[in-house]
Amino acid sequence: MAAAGAACGGDAPRAPCAFSPGGRRSLALCGPDGRLRVWDTPSSRLQHEYVPSAHLSAACTCLAWAPPGGRQPPSKEGPQRKKRKSEAAEAGEQFDLLAIGTAVGSILLYSTVKGELQSKLDGGHDNRINCVRWHQDNGCLYSCSEDKHIVEWNTQTCKVKCKWKGDNSSVSCLCISPDGKMLLSAGRTIKLWDLETKELYRNFTGHATAVSALLFTTVRPPNESQPFDGVTGLYFLSGAARDRLLSVWQIRADRKDKNAVMSFTVTDEPIFVDLTMSESKEEPVKLAVVCRDGQLHLFEHILNGYCKKPLTSNCTIQIATSGKDSDATPKPVPILAAAFCSDKQSLLLVYGNTLQPIIERVSLNTTESLICLIRDVQKTMVLQTEMSVSKVKTPVVNKEAKVLVPGIPGHSATIKSQYSGMQKMESKRKPGDKEDSIEDRLGAMDIDTVKIKTKGGLPQTDSFAVLLVQGLESNDPNILNKVLQTRKEALIKNTIAKIPVHAVIPLLHEITKRLQGHPYSASQMVRWLKSVFTIHASYLSTLPDLVPQLGLLYQLMESRVKTLQKLSRLHGKLYLIITQVAALEKIQDATDINQTAKLVYEEESSEDGSEDEMIADKDSDNWDEDEEKGEQSDEEKGEQSDEQEMAVEKEINGESDLDPENESEEE
Repeated sequence: MAAAGAACGGDAPRAPCAFSPGGRRSLALCGPDGRLRVWDTPSSRLQHEYVPSAHLSAACTCLAWAPPGGRQPPSKEGPQRKKRKSEAAEAGEQFDLLAIGTAVGSILLYSTVKGELQSKLDGGHDNRINCVRWHQDNGCLYSCSEDKHIVEWNTQTCKVKCKWKGDNSSVSCLCISPDGKMLLSAGRTIKLWDLETKELYRNFTGHATAVSALLFTTVRPPNESQPFDGVTGLYFLSGAARDRLLSVWQIRADRKDKNAVMSFTVTDEPIFVDLTMSESKEEPVKLAVVCRDGQLHLFEHILNGYCKKPLTSNCTIQIATSGKDSDATPKPVPILAAAFCSDKQSLLLVYGNTLQPIIERVSLNTTESLICLIRDVQKTMVLQTEMSVSKVKTPVVNKEAKVLVPGIPGHSATIKSQYSGMQKMESKRKPGDKEDSIEDRLGAMDIDTVKIKTKGGLPQTDSFAVLLVQGLESNDPNILNKVLQTRKEALIKNTIAKIPVHAVIPLLHEITKRLQGHPYSASQMVRWLKSVFTIHASYLSTLPDLVPQLGLLYQLMESRVKTLQKLSRLHGKLYLIITQVAALEKIQDATDINQTAKLVYEEESSEDGSEDEMIADKDSDNWDEDEEKGEQSDEEKGEQSDEQEMAVEKEINGESDLDPENESEEE
């Protein structure tokens, strides 16, 4: 009996993959483009390809195959009757399902027999699904999420059967016990739950980081003398993100099982783990661990109690190119997954890239500690591509057909018939013309999507809304710059109105990041921010954790508003200074203006007015002369009276006037 499990949870991005149970005949792998591909492992051919309608927004996070031969839950609608053979076959096909966990909290059930989506489980989680696991008996499905809860689903009614809180932080991995009565869950700590009562049975220490792998390694306890209750004495394995140790734990009756009993050391973080379960005390456990560095480590050990020293791998497998064609140095080829075959003596290796993986069966040889397989990956991929292309038919459409969303952005041009194109070329060719070269033909075949104009307002695949959602999901700066550098208000509003609501919060985060950059970019982002708040205000108001998600944007806006008053004052002062300096420079640069009048005009007065003015002037002059004469006569009279008085006094005193000569002598 073998059990396989891709690493669940983890911080680093990876491609979820899972082998089908009971023979490993199929491999389900979800690539970075969001498409689910199911490959046939014996022939390495593509069997199914499913593109979810929201593969860009709801990326696949985990996969799980339904167990074969599971029994259906009993029907509640009346008494049961004996089923026909066709109904029994349909019941068997019902469990040939693939559960796909998404990043938005929903679970898709894809039928590999019908090649279509069978149902959708929604309403149990509101955040990223980290792990899904099927119950091996009753067909129920268990899932864990970033929302800290574990949900038990009824796949017949597509409704939640039970939901309980699994941890104080996110739950990253699940595993069901071999008897189907217990459930292991892990975030950082590992917990064992009773599935009937949903009560916590045991608690283990766990890892320092999120647990990414969780598997039971034994079916029965090594000590068979004590009664077995289905879980006591069993061993299970756990691996964590960014941890190079895989720990082995034992469920003991004395409850002294909080710490690991042994550990396996690897070269890097495990991304895929597969093992063969031990069914007896003497049977060793075979373990295959694929690490992030692309190497495969093989372990073989008998679990018989505590082991202090970490165990190293018995064999390490690497794959590299030959290096003979173009490059002289061999290049390593990463191993994506590995699984034990039913005979437990051979391995299925999946290597190359996730879009076109190469699946190869290799026999085990553990006598060598290091095995390096030389493979020519390019030739193998070309051969597989030719074999797959031969089955693909290109649709031929007329000119009136239009390719609408969903689709690949940019490919809105229709494919013309090759036969009709050849007929047109032959009709245009003249007898004397030369045949066109291959370069000219390739240039003529080039499809210029820019020149193609759509009519009727139909939604095309190269619209800004589709590009914006793709850029946010892939975090492509080229696409985001192309869309967010638009300055047209109408185009911005139409783009914001067409994007789905789940892209609003990532868009706000991208706008917040760009607001912290160059001022020109910040002024551009304000237009987008205004449109987002205007159009999606009702959706944003319904989010309970809006404030924590937009905390950085709030802080940024508050800091800008606080400095607005100071900047306004500084702007006013600088404006006054600059205007004064500019006015002074204008005055200095201006030339002196000659202010002398070139022409003076005097208006002549009338004759009557001049005569009146002359008479008035004469009267005023006469009046002045009379006053002056009166003043002079008064002064002369006063002087004469003074002289007469002085002469009388001299005569009284007997003095007489002396001659002028005598006066001069006396002097």
